[in-house]
Amino acid sequence: MTVKEIIEGVINKSGSRRFPYNETCDHLMIGDENMEVTGVVTTFMATVDVIKETIKIGANLIITHEPTWFTGKDDEGWLTEDPVYLSKKKILEDNRIAVWRFHDHMHAGTEDWIYHGFDEEFGWRYYRERDKRGFGGTYVLPETSLGELVDFFKDKLNLRALRVIGDPKMPVRRVGVLVGGGSLGLGVENMPMIYMRERNIDVVVCGDITEWTLSAYVRDASQMGMNKAMIVLGHERSEECGMKHLPGWLKSITGDIPVTFVDAGDPFTYMI
Repeated sequence: MTVKEIIEGVINKSGSRRFPYNETCDHLMIGDENMEVTGVVTTFMATVDVIKETIKIGANLIITHEPTWFTGKDDEGWLTEDPVYLSKKKILEDNRIAVWRFHDHMHAGTEDWIYHGFDEEFGWRYYRERDKRGFGGTYVLPETSLGELVDFFKDKLNLRALRVIGDPKMPVRRVGVLVGGGSLGLGVENMPMIYMRERNIDVVVCGDITEWTLSAYVRDASQMGMNKAMIVLGHERSEECGMKHLPGWLKSITGDIPVTFVDAGDPFTYMI
């Protein structure tokens, strides 16, 4: 099976509308689309360590959710003489590894497959409210506290520390999840705050933040005694689960070709 055949199979199975080439970042970043695939790696981001692990296990196709070349659209024009880019590209070329980005079609399918993986990882599928508005994921949990929820995520995601706003003792039932860049509002700054208000969210669990928008809103609410809080997982930790649970989904496409999840890992070291 070739790289191109796998890509076509993934897009078809996602159930997403097929984005025109110039309207999507889901491109083959490097490699030959006609190359026979020996193994597939799924990951949040094709970092150098992920590439090294791909080489080690003998795979030659990486399906990555986020950019390989450091910007949202993977634009290489500014990188032609950049030493980081050239060195990374050489590793991929020398080892004949193809990298394909699965982002837009993954979020826009019959189900958002990043949220699907989030639900599977944390066992929250049956707590999720179904809402046709399509922004974020809303969950009604058995009552817990903010502190207990923080400990839950630290344990599940192997994190030493999390950024949190709110009283650790506050009761939590309604949780809003805005993975990745969703907590920035997808181009509409006030959307996350409207989401919290309209769905009566106690705590929002998010990926990226802008400190004058959602975090400022939650902090002011908390300082006025309202039952509001925020847990910041980061972009990578909030979305990696989608790629972790992708290999099983890919099996009907790849057949006997081995598919392995490689965790890109939290990009930060926490110096406490």
